[in-house]
Amino acid sequence: MPDFIYKGKVYYNPVQLVMEQIGGTWKMPILWRLKDKTMRYNELRKIPHISDKMLTTQLRELEADGYVHREVYPVVPPKTEYSLTDKGWKVIPLINQIREYGIALFEEHEQGG
Repeated sequence: MPDFIYKGKVYYNPVQLVMEQIGGTWKMPILWRLKDKTMRYNELRKIPHISDKMLTTQLRELEADGYVHREVYPVVPPKTEYSLTDKGWKVIPLINQIREYGIALFEEHEQGG
């Protein structure tokens, strides 16, 4: 596949694009949790080991890339909810496959493989 430009950036292959959008330590765990229900920020803060700054950054990037919808309600105190978009739902089967492969690698390692 030839190089291509997406949102002003040159990519050398489609895997590079996908991994930039959903890769890293936190994006897939955030998306995985949102598959079960719409969640408020404080619920997502319960993801082990993620800092508030990192959660905020990752949510903003996922929203900008179209995977997450952010709904702000004009109430006091402010209420913000996050949910998957159609694009977010499309990536869940891929995350599930990666998750299953990761579980298999853990099990293989535990068995001395």
